Amino acid sequence: MWLWVNGLFQKKNSSPNLVLAVVCLGVFLGAVDQTVIYGALPKMMSDINLPITRLDQAAWIVIGYLLGYTFAMPLMGRVSDVYGHNRIYIFSLLIFMAGSVSIALASNLQWIVGARVVQAIGGGALVPVAMAIAGDVFAEKRRAVALGIVGAAAEAGGALGPFYGAALAQYWGWRWIFWVNLPVSLIVIFIVLFFLRASPRSKGRVDYVGGFLLAAGVGFFSLGLSEQSRNPNYLIYLISFLAISFVFFALFGIRLTRTANPLFNISLFKNLTFSAANLTNVLVGGALIIAMVNIPLMSDTIMGKTAMEGGLRLLRFTIMLSIGAVAGGFLCKRFGYRLPTIIGLILSALGFFFLSQWSLTITDPRMTIDLAIGGFGFGLVIAPLTTGVINSVREDQKGIASSLIVTTRLIGMIIGLSAIVSWGMDWFHLMTEGMSITDIVSQPEQLRQSLLGMFHNFFVAAMGICIIAIFPAWWLRREPEKPGNHEA
Repeated sequence: MWLWVNGLFQKKNSSPNLVLAVVCLGVFLGAVDQTVIYGALPKMMSDINLPITRLDQAAWIVIGYLLGYTFAMPLMGRVSDVYGHNRIYIFSLLIFMAGSVSIALASNLQWIVGARVVQAIGGGALVPVAMAIAGDVFAEKRRAVALGIVGAAAEAGGALGPFYGAALAQYWGWRWIFWVNLPVSLIVIFIVLFFLRASPRSKGRVDYVGGFLLAAGVGFFSLGLSEQSRNPNYLIYLISFLAISFVFFALFGIRLTRTANPLFNISLFKNLTFSAANLTNVLVGGALIIAMVNIPLMSDTIMGKTAMEGGLRLLRFTIMLSIGAVAGGFLCKRFGYRLPTIIGLILSALGFFFLSQWSLTITDPRMTIDLAIGGFGFGLVIAPLTTGVINSVREDQKGIASSLIVTTRLIGMIIGLSAIVSWGMDWFHLMTEGMSITDIVSQPEQLRQSLLGMFHNFFVAAMGICIIAIFPAWWLRREPEKPGNHEA
């Protein structure tokens, strides 16, 4: 089978622009399904009889997908380096399709969460492999813009996901969100098979054990952070989960230093640009998830808006994020990694400051302006951070480097979301015990203002995270990368 596929690839000599367009289509599809849940979650909860007061359980539909992403990205990035980027791109789409079918057939929360993990393993591999493919076909002088476009495709999918999910859930039913993935994925697979040439491969083995240890560490760490203080034996579970996670992280660290073919070479972090970009990205992920979850949640609960309206509000944020991703690619090419990243973080912090000042009756044009500032700021940092990481490694390490820069952001998102579930939902449960969304909206102004204060605190925390991220971003390269000047 793989010999036949490889034969197809060898016959192609496609233009870089065609390659970029094709891989971006798959990235867009996977990204849509990462955020589609934000718009469809109310309908899904209703269908599986999960009340609004169990939002902490529903959050695992999101966390499960992020965990699958985190497992897939470094592992599949390395797999793609060894077996070929194009091959693994197709394989990842097939896994994504299998997960989509399973979700569409799901009948309970546990089934949905498990299927979302499978779906994310396929979808999570698409972004780093697409970035590695772009790195294969574009010279370094054009690579920043190409990676910015890949990032924009991912963010565009994330931008449309909440609105797309809300619309399909309202008019067709939420299960159609996942059935639609099948024909689109098949089209992408067909184009990749018949129009893309073979990608380079590197020698070596894949450290599957290392991938499992990393995913297990992140998973138990998330379980610990998501524990709520109102639950029985809170401290026991918190300490136990965190202790287990540290054991897995320690085993992962030992394996990186002792195995002949580790998941990634720990020496990569000796490169200052590589380390600074990844640390900045962890903080960016932690701040970004606060916006992605709380903007529609605030709209759907205390502001009494429909799921469609919540999706439209988030769309204003994420559309500007996509535009910022492309702009960041051009700025990175002209000014290097540091300046556009710091400008983006400052704008993101400013956007969160404005969000923390919202009232229950916020209207346009201020609402759109506030969301646009924050979204554009987040977009600006994507290309500089990604390009900085990819240009700081050898050619045969582009796949794993691409996966790591996305993985670090996802780890930040998992930590941020777990913290929201734990600390935020404790307060939410305390104030709304036994209430439905309709009950919450009909409550006196004092209660709604108190809940609004909770969301304000989230946005202030996100603003602080963006400001802190400026410090590691300062250690990024100031000058634009010159062709042939990347480090091993």
